[in-house]
Amino acid sequence: MIHASAIVGENVKVGQNVKIGPYCIIGDGAIIGDNVELKSHVITEGRVTIGEGTKIYPFASLSYPQTLKYQGEDSEVIIGKNNVIREYVTIQHGTKEGNMVTKVGDNCLFMVGVHIAHNCTVGNNVIFANYVSLAGHVEVDDFAIIGGLSAVQQFCKIGKHTMIGGVSAVTRDLIPYGLASSERANLEGLNLVGMKRRNFDKKQSLEASKVVREIFNDKSPDVFNKRIEIAKEKHPDNTILQEIIDFLQQDKNRKYCGFR
Repeated sequence: MIHASAIVGENVKVGQNVKIGPYCIIGDGAIIGDNVELKSHVITEGRVTIGEGTKIYPFASLSYPQTLKYQGEDSEVIIGKNNVIREYVTIQHGTKEGNMVTKVGDNCLFMVGVHIAHNCTVGNNVIFANYVSLAGHVEVDDFAIIGGLSAVQQFCKIGKHTMIGGVSAVTRDLIPYGLASSERANLEGLNLVGMKRRNFDKKQSLEASKVVREIFNDKSPDVFNKRIEIAKEKHPDNTILQEIIDFLQQDKNRKYCGFR
C-alpha cells in the first residue's frame, strides 16, 4: 500500500503488508520490513533498515549525519522491530570515526522531536520523551528512560534500567539502574520504582542502593576503585550490584554521574 504521492527509490526492498503514506520519500538502499507503517512525509536517505512492525509518524527523518566530518561514506541506520517513532524524530547515519552505523533495538518509543546522532547505539525497550537529544557515539542500554528536553553528551554511556529526569544535561556515564536528574545530571540513587515495576528482588535492590552510595561517597580515584573491589568481594550474590560493578570496571578512566 504505497500512496500515489510517495516517492520510492528503485533499489528499495519492501516487505509484506507495508504502508507508505502520502509524500514519503524513501531513498535508494532502504530495506523496509513486514508490517511497517510510514504515516506520511517520512524521509529516508541511503542505507536505512526499518524492522518489522515499526511505525513512523509524519516528518520523521532517517538521514545523513549533521557533522562536518561526514564525507559521504556508505554508512547506515538500522532500526529494529516494533518501534514507535513519533513526529519530527531525526535518526542519523554513522560515520567512519565510529562503526559506520547508528543502531536502534526493538520495542522503543521515541516521542516528538527526539534526535539520535551519528554512531549512537540504543538498546531494546527504551523510552525517550519529547525532544530528548543524543550527541554522537552515545550508548543507551535496554529499558532506559530519558525525560523530556534532556540531552546526552557525546561518547557517554547510559546503563540499563536507568531513569533520567527531564531537562537534564548528562555529561558523564550513568550506572545501570541509576536515577539521575538536575541541570548537570547527578546521581540521585537507584531507580527503585522502575526496578519494583519490573519485579526485581526488593532485598537486592535496597542493598545495591546502599552500597552504591558507599562506593560514590569519596571522590578520590584510588578510594573509589578500592571501594568497588570491596563491594564486589563482599556481595557476590547480588546480581544487581555485580552488574553495576562490571559497568564501573569496564574502563577506570571514565567519569560517572555521582551524588551531589
